[in-house]
Amino acid sequence: MATRKQKRRQLKKKVLTSFRWGSLGLIVWCIALNIMISATIGAVPVHAEPVKKMVIIIDDLGNGMKGTDEMLNMPTTINVAIMPFLPTTKKDAELAHQKGIDVLVHMPMEPRKGKKEWLGPGAITTDLSDEEIRKRVNAAIDEVPYAVAMNNHMGSKVTSDRRIMSIVLDVCKERGLFFVDSKTDPHSVVAELAAERGMPPVENDIFLDDNYTISHISRQMRLAEEKLKQQDICVTIGHVGVPGLMTAGIIRDALPRLTGKVELISISDMVKQVWNWNPNPTVPTNNK
Repeated sequence: MATRKQKRRQLKKKVLTSFRWGSLGLIVWCIALNIMISATIGAVPVHAEPVKKMVIIIDDLGNGMKGTDEMLNMPTTINVAIMPFLPTTKKDAELAHQKGIDVLVHMPMEPRKGKKEWLGPGAITTDLSDEEIRKRVNAAIDEVPYAVAMNNHMGSKVTSDRRIMSIVLDVCKERGLFFVDSKTDPHSVVAELAAERGMPPVENDIFLDDNYTISHISRQMRLAEEKLKQQDICVTIGHVGVPGLMTAGIIRDALPRLTGKVELISISDMVKQVWNWNPNPTVPTNNK
């Protein structure tokens, strides 16, 4: 039978052992906490403010024009506006869709200046009846598979005409599309009419290549970046055709400069983020 003295020694040993293990556990816990705090601090992004967004729409696809392949293989997010009823309309739309690129119907519309024959087939002109306008818009949407939106090719005269644009927007909404106003006319009524219908009033901010020189296109790209100092999103429009290769090259050259500051996004993502657009087509469409 253990003496009282032996019992005291055993109790003291247990207390010391417990204290040592408790201290060790506390030390381990403190180290783990320190690691978690360090990791959290290290995960804070360099840019605390939200990254600005840019939408690039490339017009005039559908006719195999210069720069088409370069745009469809751009190593960033772009959007393509494809003219209906042309030799590569469906091919370009299918390829863009396969690559995850948003497709728009690039609807030919009558300008204030210029000849109607410049517009291409299926154009919307101010001498058309309501019924014919509706028929042509529906036909154009059917012609460009996977379209999520429509924008105007030329169209300065039509986009300022309330009668015509009301019909165009009604058909677009019925088919689940929204309309992007290329803003070829300062008196355009598109945004106003779109808002009345609960559609996103999307407008172009900058044409990248309205002048066909490298220096001009470069300046316009820089101007788009400057605009993002005052606004969160900038919509820009470029083209295939005469400026196609130059515009494609300047967009590629800008990518390293934009990284971490400006995110290029799809037009469908933009309207979801800004206007919570959720298309609700009431007329059958082949556009997925």
